[in-house]
Amino acid sequence: MKSRSEIEKLWRYEKYNVMMHSQKAYLDIRESLKGNLSYEALEFKIKTAKKTEPTKGSIMNTFDHMWGYFKKIATNEEKAQYIKYKEQFQSNHISAHELLQFIHQLAVKYEQTYLLESTILH
Repeated sequence: MKSRSEIEKLWRYEKYNVMMHSQKAYLDIRESLKGNLSYEALEFKIKTAKKTEPTKGSIMNTFDHMWGYFKKIATNEEKAQYIKYKEQFQSNHISAHELLQFIHQLAVKYEQTYLLESTILH
């Protein structure tokens, strides 16, 4: 049986990936973690959530959440790029991949280990 810290570590790595696929699953898992969710049950819930096709809304929500790590420390140029990418994504000029690349670049620059360890950026 996996320890509570291993369960929390798995969730830390996967939570933004789950959020991008399904906000409903994200909230369900978060609520389940308040109880005695096993490692295996968490793995199953994550795997199931990742089968859901991300929507434009779920992608934008995840992008906004991840941007939250940088909004107070980003340069004016980076803030402008964030807004530009949101607009371009909404109008189908760029893909989710470009949004995640931007977040990855910022995570490297600002040494945001929590994000860099997330499976969504790999």
